[in-house]
Amino acid sequence: MTALAALTVLLPFVAAIAGMLLAPRLSRVLEARRVPGPRSLRNGPAVIAAGATALATLLALIVAVTLWLDPGPREGTLTLIPTGTLPIAVGLQVDGLAAVVALMVCCVALAVQVYSVVYLASDPRYSSYAAFVSLFTAAMLLVVFAGDLLLLYVGWEVMGVCSYFLIGHHWEDRANSRAAVKAFLVTRTGDVGFLFGIFVLGVGAGSFQIDEVLRRVGDLPDATVLAGTLLLLAGVAGKSAQFPLHTWLPDAMAGPTPISALIHAATMVAAGIYVVARLYPAFLAAPTALAVLGVMAAISMLGAALAALAQADLKRVLAYSTISQLAYMAAGLAVGTRNGAVFHLLTHGAFKALLFLAAGCVIYVTGTNMLRDHGGLREAMPITFWSMTIGFAALVGLPPVSGFFSKDAIIEAALHDESGIPGAVASVVLLTLLATVAVTAAYATRAWLMTFFGEARSRFNPREAPRLMSWPVAALAVPSAVLGFFGLGAPELQPHFGSAALSLLLAAAGGYGAYAIWRRDPARDPARVLGPARVTFERAFFVDEIYARAVVAPVRALAHAVVSVDDRVIDRAVERSADLARSIGGLLRRPQNGNPQTYLTGLLAGMVVIVLAVVILV
Repeated sequence: MTALAALTVLLPFVAAIAGMLLAPRLSRVLEARRVPGPRSLRNGPAVIAAGATALATLLALIVAVTLWLDPGPREGTLTLIPTGTLPIAVGLQVDGLAAVVALMVCCVALAVQVYSVVYLASDPRYSSYAAFVSLFTAAMLLVVFAGDLLLLYVGWEVMGVCSYFLIGHHWEDRANSRAAVKAFLVTRTGDVGFLFGIFVLGVGAGSFQIDEVLRRVGDLPDATVLAGTLLLLAGVAGKSAQFPLHTWLPDAMAGPTPISALIHAATMVAAGIYVVARLYPAFLAAPTALAVLGVMAAISMLGAALAALAQADLKRVLAYSTISQLAYMAAGLAVGTRNGAVFHLLTHGAFKALLFLAAGCVIYVTGTNMLRDHGGLREAMPITFWSMTIGFAALVGLPPVSGFFSKDAIIEAALHDESGIPGAVASVVLLTLLATVAVTAAYATRAWLMTFFGEARSRFNPREAPRLMSWPVAALAVPSAVLGFFGLGAPELQPHFGSAALSLLLAAAGGYGAYAIWRRDPARDPARVLGPARVTFERAFFVDEIYARAVVAPVRALAHAVVSVDDRVIDRAVERSADLARSIGGLLRRPQNGNPQTYLTGLLAGMVVIVLAVVILV
């Protein structure tokens, strides 16, 4: 079993290397031999990347089915790397959690690779793009299957590097480069704490192997467990874009749309939630850390939902939606439903990948991200329309699609919190969960209506997206619709009448409110009724501006001060020392003029001085 898991990780990794080295040559071979089929299928990078990801998906499916038929964790260690203190185990751990998350990662990655064949068909750097997507996929799979915290950290950091290159893929655009740098620096800020959290737990437990850490966590001092888990939360906040390290994710929309789908649905942002779920016994042993997670989730959940309500860019609506939905998962973990949080992680992976790829279809047809330029696409794009309708329904949590089941599990757990966090924090989490339901319904309804209904608000050729784009979207609509039913076998994941009724009433209120405002004037944006608050929501409560003044400006001022000291003090001191050396050298050079008469005169004068000194002193 661990051998299959290892192959699942290695296939995308090998595809990344092969894509960098061999893909252009393979393209020329396929073109020369006139391989039948569309030109896009004779794309060497696509053949390597999509083929390897398809094989990895098949292996992940075999692993998941095997564990379903024969439950129980499997472990395997390839080698131990001695470090002088605690060794690093290069090994994998396969259990139910890892298997289902790995299958989700592979399915979304495969959809993204196939979709990108057309979406980036004319991109001159498609070969490197496909290779980095493969490496991104391999890194996330390594995080999922890693049996050692330090091995997990390797995958964690490789994802950060891949996100930098993929967000900044169109580096010629300054906004893309800045977004990539911002994502890299913000997530690195959290990763510093994450690494120290690994050290605290690993050294405290006497092992970095995850099973050993969790087995010994009950024997560790409470302060050690609390410090370790709080430090881990810093990395979780960065990777999963939670307050206060959430600001990079909306700007990451500058990257290609398929990358947005991959980052938001299956990799990167899912990694933080997955790590908390994987190390959940450690967090249960530190209720204070769970309380911090709950507060962080409450702020991120409602704040991001309100920000999504006012965005003019369709992709930014979905970006803030991702922050909010990740906070749902974090809230589920905070109130004690690990299974509910993981269930929502899986359903969210399906419907958010669907929404982003469907948004890419809309952008491909209209040529713009802006909601104000969409409209009237319902009949022209039936596949995209019905698929995106399912995605929005899952996002809102409407029955019978998947989001209804996973959201209900979290809300029900919040109503009967058993995690041990303070009652005030549990109440705040519950209230923000309920408020977010209404706001989510409002912004999802607004985006749906402005995209597909009313009259077209700009000039474009209404048509369905190419098949290699629309088919992955339609395929993702299936799990988005039916995945929720797979949780009915677990009592805690079954719908509960009270929480479901309350959630649906709030969703109906939010959705109908957006519809009623839009109905008054379908040509205008329903967000106009927010009035002066719209600017605050659209700018996400000015957190970026606050950071610019509180962090960026002082750092720049310090940098200018350092440059000034370097120019005026250090450089000037070096220049003065050179002048002084030159002056002294000039004085010493005067008697060394090469004239023998001068040397003889000096010799005689010296002898006279010595003789006089001897006579006088003696």
